[in-house]
This record gives sequence, C-alpha cells and structure tokens, in this order.
Amino acid sequence: MVWFKNLEKGVRQTMIRIALTGPESTGKSSMVEQLAKHYGCPFVPEFAREYLRKLNRSYTANDVEIIARKQIEQEDAFSENSNIIFCDTDLLVCRIWMEVVFGACPDWLVAESRKQRYSHTLLMNIDIPWEPDPLREHPHLRDELFTRYRTALIEDQRTFTIISGMNEERFENAKSALKHLFKPS
Repeated sequence: MVWFKNLEKGVRQTMIRIALTGPESTGKSSMVEQLAKHYGCPFVPEFAREYLRKLNRSYTANDVEIIARKQIEQEDAFSENSNIIFCDTDLLVCRIWMEVVFGACPDWLVAESRKQRYSHTLLMNIDIPWEPDPLREHPHLRDELFTRYRTALIEDQRTFTIISGMNEERFENAKSALKHLFKPS
C-alpha cells in the first residue's frame, strides 16, 4: 500500500514505508541501516532496545504495550520529515512477542499491527547464525517464530519478501525486493 502526504500547495507525493520484521538475531538492525544509507533516507530505530536497556527490572506485558505505542509515534514523527522511511521493526514484532511470552495480545495491538502502514515488508530469514545479546531470549524458537511471522503476514495480507543470504548477498536480495518502489540507482 502506498501512503500519500500532502505538501505545500496541494502537491501529493508518495510516502514509502518499508518495515523489517522477523525473529530475533536475523539482521534487521544492520539491514535497516544499510538500506537507509543506500537510499539516502532515515530509518526508525527499534524503540524496544532503548527502552529495555534502561529498564532495571523484568519487562511486563504493559512494557510491551508502551514499546508498541512509542514505535508508532516514532514512525509517524519520522514520516513527517521524509517521504521514504525504513522501520527497524514493526508492530507485528510486539504482537508475536506478546503472544509467545504472555500467551495473548491486547485487541488494540492486534488491530494496529494489521493496519497496512507499509509499502512493503522485508521478513528476515533465520538462515544466519544466532548472535547472543542480553536482550534476546528465544534461540530455541527460531523456526517456530519465523513460521508465525510468515503466517501473520499472509493472514494480514501484507506485501512482503523473505530476505535470505549471507552478508552482501542478503543486502542485494533486500534491494532487489524493493526495486519496484525505487528508481534504479
């Protein structure tokens, strides 16, 4: 889905939002930085990492809801200043996180995660090695989580591409998946 943004004198320009989603340790953060640099546009960082690093206790379902709301706010703020943004996560991450860790997800978060905010979604495959990180919890669930993401994207009727490969190949595959949105560079 393409979003439009009203600019001066009623001129309309295409708003392109690209989400990177998928299980932990699949290269979302690295890829979003590479893509934003390549296309010369901003990226919205994953708010959860910032929030959880500052939390001096175990997180709760309420914390995940706060993270989801802040992620929406950040995306909207970035889109006010740029017609193209890359998002280092999406609400689907929060939705699946809630379902896996807490057994259920609030209705508002399910509904928000199903809205078509993105021109395209890149689902990062689990074909790269797991990298330990204090904020990552589920190395044993990678296959199950990947299946959950793919199933949800299909059910939500989101346009997406699975991104596989190592290093430069992965980056080239991501650019190829987005070529329909950008003029050749």
